[in-house]
Parts: sequence; structure tokens; C-alpha cells
Amino acid sequence: MEFTVEPMRARDLGEVLALWRSTEGIGLDDDIDSPPRLAEYLKRNRGMSFVARSVDGVIVGAVLCGYDGRRGYLHHLAAEKNWRNQGIGSRLVAACLRNLKKAGIPKCNIFVFGHNKAGQSFWTKNGWKRRGDLLVMQKLTEGRG
Repeated sequence: MEFTVEPMRARDLGEVLALWRSTEGIGLDDDIDSPPRLAEYLKRNRGMSFVARSVDGVIVGAVLCGYDGRRGYLHHLAAEKNWRNQGIGSRLVAACLRNLKKAGIPKCNIFVFGHNKAGQSFWTKNGWKRRGDLLVMQKLTEGRG
């Protein structure tokens, strides 16, 4: 199963969102993960996010990547179920890390749901370390929820 890894573009977002919605362990927010907001994210973090595309042009993997000037962040890494265990996730992550390094970003963080054991296993096998000293906290900036 051959595939290429290339930068994610705004025109890919419909297909990418469909992949993310069909992937267990991916949590999307309809407002924040809307095509206009994701297109803005891609623009602000140009060349950092990637897709894996089969030889017939279908997106079979995707990852969203950006940085805040100090740390990189990966979101929504996914590979189409029938394409897993082909190295897609590892190659997508490697592309992100390579570009973060070029941008002078020394560290990268990920967020994994506590119940996503497959995701935790993937990241651990690929050398990522769990930080037991941190807790993620969040507050909405708008009056929602």
C-alpha cells in the first residue's frame, strides 16, 4: 500500500474532517474544528500539518500541527482503518517534527484521551513520554456551555 505525505491544504479539509469523524479516539468540536477555523489554523501554521494520500489520490491519514513560538502541538493524528500499520502515523509525525525543528521549536506536545488506549500505545511505542506532573485545564472564552 503506497502513499505520499504532503502538506495539508484548505481544500483537503472536507476529506480530512470525514476521516477524523470516522476515527475512534478523535474528539472534534463542531465550532472549533469547522472548515473556516481549520483553514485559518493552516494559514497561521503554514506547512506544518500533513496528509497521507494513496496513489489514487484519497486521503488515508492526516495530522494537524502548529506551534505557539515555544512549543509545538499535534492534534487529530489519524489513519484510515484499512491503512493502519503501514507507517502512516509515524511518517506524518516525522514530517511535523522535522518542520517544527526547522522553525526552531525544541519540544512538541500532544493530547490523548485517557480512554484512548490504542492512541496511548502508538505514542509510547514511538518514543513519546507521559508527563505525570501536568494536568490539562480548560476554560471557554465565550459564554458557551
